[in-house]
Amino acid sequence: MTAGRSQRLKTQAVAIDRGCSGRIAPLFVWLLLAACCVPAGSAAPLHAAQLKAEDVNAAQFSGKPPPAHEISPLGIRLQVLLARAHFSPGEIDGKFGENAKKALRAYAEAQQLPSADKLTPQVWQKLAADDGPVLTTYRITAKDIAGPFLSRLPHKMEDMKHLHRLDYTSPREELAETFHMSQELLAALNPGQHFHETGATIVVTDIGSGADAPAQADRVKVDKIRQTVEVFDASNRLIDFFPATVGSEEKPSPSGTLRVTRVDHNPIYHYNPKYHFKGVHAKSPFIIRPGPNNPVGTVWISLSAEGYGIHGTPDPGKVSKAASHGCVRLTNWDAERLASEVKKSTPVAFVDSSNS
Repeated sequence: MTAGRSQRLKTQAVAIDRGCSGRIAPLFVWLLLAACCVPAGSAAPLHAAQLKAEDVNAAQFSGKPPPAHEISPLGIRLQVLLARAHFSPGEIDGKFGENAKKALRAYAEAQQLPSADKLTPQVWQKLAADDGPVLTTYRITAKDIAGPFLSRLPHKMEDMKHLHRLDYTSPREELAETFHMSQELLAALNPGQHFHETGATIVVTDIGSGADAPAQADRVKVDKIRQTVEVFDASNRLIDFFPATVGSEEKPSPSGTLRVTRVDHNPIYHYNPKYHFKGVHAKSPFIIRPGPNNPVGTVWISLSAEGYGIHGTPDPGKVSKAASHGCVRLTNWDAERLASEVKKSTPVAFVDSSNS
């Protein structure tokens, strides 16, 4: 299991305001503001049921980009290689979508190659220098299927407040998140598998061992136009890139430079009715307990402006695709990696242009 997953099993006594409009505080202290290119012989994307690990591991680029809306061997390999190079495509879904294109552009810029959201032979040559397999096998353990699991994740926040924990809804959801995958891709790589049998062997993405120690962030840049987060070390080297959801039209994120004030894992979410969020009709404050399906995910990085932070999400497939209430939303695993790199007082600059 990844380090991020083990962190999710530790419940910290903290409280968070709904929608990034409050502050973190110790428990019991209310918030103050409560056609793709695949291996030889294949001219088109394969249907999900036809996916084979050997085809994905051997996938090569020969001029045609992977498709944006279909899972393909090249799409899977490209996303995993980007993730292993610390240019996260967000949720690995095997499609050459917007987040994969963002990561590809950032990777090309970092390599001082012509930057664009198109795959080029020069960029592919650099990425494919990591020639290790991008898919591997994993044996399901008793712990993976032990739960507890939610029988149903409520759609309404008011209905979440009664739950003891915001756990995963199934072993499939848990396993997909552990390996940074979409549930659709996990199912496509394992047709007929229900993911609830101890000892069953499944195919998963090889996202790396996690043995590399997180680098120390000197500064973080949140790009409100590109909807991205970049992490730089003291030598101004880009050490991590993440796609993000940054604010919304009704509540935009701030401009200028803030600072990290604290990091809390497995936060309790604390809703304040004064914000009148759409679809929430509660008249009194309430809390939502920790878990990967908590509204702010598995980690909260509090910033120096009241009510703002960087956090995870219960729905990784919507990162960069759905508005946030002013905060910065990452996948749970990307938020956990960022949390391991920052410390108190790390500057976080919100910019309106990637040229800033």
